[in-house]
Amino acid sequence: MLATLTIHLHLPACSSLKEKRGRIKPLISRLHREFNVSVAEMDLQDKWTETVIACGMVNSDGVVLQKSLQRVAKWVDANWTDGDVIDDRNDLMSLRGGPVVE
Repeated sequence: MLATLTIHLHLPACSSLKEKRGRIKPLISRLHREFNVSVAEMDLQDKWTETVIACGMVNSDGVVLQKSLQRVAKWVDANWTDGDVIDDRNDLMSLRGGPVVE
């Protein structure tokens, strides 16, 4: 099973791409270190005040994956102070063939 968490973030006070990267890089590093997830900036790379990051995990148990990524989303919402979470989305798919419908 593969689970992904996509988080759309708003960084209201950023005035350059360099400043934006300086704010999201520590978040990406912390998520990787604390939750053992793969993390990358996936969209809106050229926009100063918004970004989309994605976290991914692989496990044989879909329930474990869902719960783990829900913890990540809650942590970002509660602890990331450089901006706001606009939206987050959790997806689960089987590596044997497409999305899992629960």
